[in-house]
Amino acid sequence: MKRLVILIIIMGLALPMVSVGQRQPVRPTMKDKCPVCGMFVAKYPDFVAEVLFKNGSYAVFDGAKDMFKYYFNMKKYNHAWNQKDIEAVYVTDYYSLNLIDGLGAYYVLGSNVYGPMGHELIPFAKESDAKEFMKDHQGKSIVTFQDVKYETVKALD
Repeated sequence: MKRLVILIIIMGLALPMVSVGQRQPVRPTMKDKCPVCGMFVAKYPDFVAEVLFKNGSYAVFDGAKDMFKYYFNMKKYNHAWNQKDIEAVYVTDYYSLNLIDGLGAYYVLGSNVYGPMGHELIPFAKESDAKEFMKDHQGKSIVTFQDVKYETVKALD
């Protein structure tokens, strides 16, 4: 009985660490276009990025670079939204090809791997994977979502 009580207490302490209620990523349809470049996103599943809004709508992109362009200049692409309307951001982990939390991802800049729109921020869930990729593909630096600036993205064009 004592073990059961201890287990319940431990589980209760762990629950707040679980992100309950965070919306799951969407699966782009064949009709979904990137609002930045106009490309059909479903053709590039290895590079998909997404911004999900609190009202249930979303925007999908053919790569993290276009997602950041959108993020930094939302009024240009959609007058209805701004950054405070965002519920979640997802990007595709380069190695696993799974959609991961874009706000917690690590991005490699300056590698010899190109996305659908050329030079790209290559996302990873784990910093160790980003470091390995950077060595293997001549990456220049690793940044987090918060480190990325408009100038960083513009320099990739």
